[in-house]
Parts: sequence; C-alpha cells; structure tokens
Amino acid sequence: MTLITIPKELAQKGDLALVPRKEYEEFLKFKKIREFTPTIAERKALAKARRDFQKGNFLTLEQLDRFLARRRTS
Repeated sequence: MTLITIPKELAQKGDLALVPRKEYEEFLKFKKIREFTPTIAERKALAKARRDFQKGNFLTLEQLDRFLARRRTS
C-alpha cells in the first residue's frame, strides 16, 4: 500500500488535485504547444472585424455561399 502525506496548507486551500499519471502526461503535452501572438496589424484587423460585427456589417456563411455560387455561374 502506498502512503501519501498531504501538507495541511494544500488541503485547506483546495490547491491539491489528484490526476492519474497518463492524464497528467497528456496535459503536459499541451504545455509544449506555442501560443499564437498576433502582430500589431493583426490586432488592428481583429478590432476592426469586431466593430464591423457589432454594427451588423458581416455575411453569414449562407449569404457568402450564395454570392460565390452566383459568381461561378456568371
């Protein structure tokens, strides 16, 4: 039988999680994935896209599909 001692500080704060080793190893793989850091231009484009969306200036996928279908037949 394995005996584990948990410090009272961890047990009282709720800072302790018990996870099976395989799940923990899978989690560690995600830490190796680099995060995407947008450039200044990409941040500006995203801000503009959000403003446009709030104003209702956007196409649904269905509208885009119809638009593209019309262009193919023309």
